[in-house]
Amino acid sequence: PDILDFNFTASVEKEFDEIAEGEVKWTSIMKNFYDKFHPSVESTLAIKTEHKVGERILGEDPETGKHISVKIGRFGPVVQIGTVEDEEKPRFAQMKKGQSMETITLEEALELFKLPRTLGEYEGKTVSVGVGRFGPYILHNKVYVSLPKGLDPMEVTLEEAEQLILDKRQKEVERHIKKFEEEPELEILNGRYGPYITYKGSNYKIPKDIVPQDLTLKSCLDLIKLQDEKGANPAPKKKFSKKK
Repeated sequence: PDILDFNFTASVEKEFDEIAEGEVKWTSIMKNFYDKFHPSVESTLAIKTEHKVGERILGEDPETGKHISVKIGRFGPVVQIGTVEDEEKPRFAQMKKGQSMETITLEEALELFKLPRTLGEYEGKTVSVGVGRFGPYILHNKVYVSLPKGLDPMEVTLEEAEQLILDKRQKEVERHIKKFEEEPELEILNGRYGPYITYKGSNYKIPKDIVPQDLTLKSCLDLIKLQDEKGANPAPKKKFSKKK
């Protein structure tokens, strides 16, 4: 109650006037303020609150009895089982898209800890589903495949996962249009904005009137040289005279 003083500004102005007139030393006024204010700050910092700001307690884990809470993590909202004060490290689960810290229930939070879950095997390698920084995914043979909207990581089947794996492989094949053994660093790729040449860390446009599959190594190098020269000598900007 002493911290929030609506008469503070008025009283300080009066004290400033007294300092200006030489009636009071400024050091005594500062000492009087901090002698009262500093202990209040120290006592406030010493108080251990039950949970941090922005954290919501959902309940207890039925298996361990530990607190379950939701909070903002490094990559977005997460559910946490346990606290830093526990002997064991807390467990974390990324919240799914569409879930809210304000509305998620204890039951929904517990479901998240069932991920990642194993779906089975494909081509002799384990197929699992989980939720990460960029949303739900399928993991197979160290390759991640994003789970499309409409597929719930808790309900997706092994057959659906296999199809997603095959679809990604097909897209990779379609992305790589042409390579040259004589120049391994040069490749023709199919990108988001159409076909292009990539060479030594740089990308080069392919004119629309050229069929990418028909390009030879020499024609690729010619395009690269032409675009490098244009980049080194850009055309001068046109100047427009103001109308009188």
